[in-house]
Amino acid sequence: MKPWKKYQEDVSTYFTSLGLEASTDITIDGVRTKHDIDVLVKSRHVGFDITWIVECKLWKTPVTKLHVLALREIVADVGADRGIILSESGFQSGAQEAAVLTNVQLTSFGEVREIAQNSFYALNLRELYDRVEVCRERYWSISKQDRIEAGLRPDSCGFGYSGDHIVRCCSALLARAFRGIYPFQSDSLEEVVLFGEDKIFESSKEVIEIVEKLTGELEGKLDAYCQSR
Repeated sequence: MKPWKKYQEDVSTYFTSLGLEASTDITIDGVRTKHDIDVLVKSRHVGFDITWIVECKLWKTPVTKLHVLALREIVADVGADRGIILSESGFQSGAQEAAVLTNVQLTSFGEVREIAQNSFYALNLRELYDRVEVCRERYWSISKQDRIEAGLRPDSCGFGYSGDHIVRCCSALLARAFRGIYPFQSDSLEEVVLFGEDKIFESSKEVIEIVEKLTGELEGKLDAYCQSR
């Protein structure tokens, strides 16, 4: 594989590893014409579709102003949210000036990995927080007896699934994930019950995967209860 092609594929693979949809060498329709895109990145967060157009410049010379202006036109023509030019050889001063106060970002692959990862995880954590809060409201809007019958909580003297414990556990995990200090260990009662007192959480990605699973299961049970009414 040629170096420039591997560069594109590495960029695509990275965005995919974050849970985004990424494709290389894509042709898309704009309002005025078709455009060939190095990497097209798509995702959906908090009910909004997000589209990024990524140009990969594995060149020996800095990117010029003309390339920035060209990407700005493409972004506008296809209605993308952001354009990103990745260059490992930097950018001419005119290119940097052309990107100021626009939705085109000039960076390198190494820099975008750090920025995109942090931004993506922050979006995910915020979205999950909102979902957990909605679950909390839905859970407590149901009578105790109905929660028992729907399998949302155990009987008074029994053991079993508890939506309240799930909400508490997810809230505790997200609160510490927002601080971004890893690793951390189970410390709330709900976390210890679910994962054991020796469980170590290593990253935002791990917390997101766990909370996503727990929240999705609770949402399913709440939906099932609503459908049975």
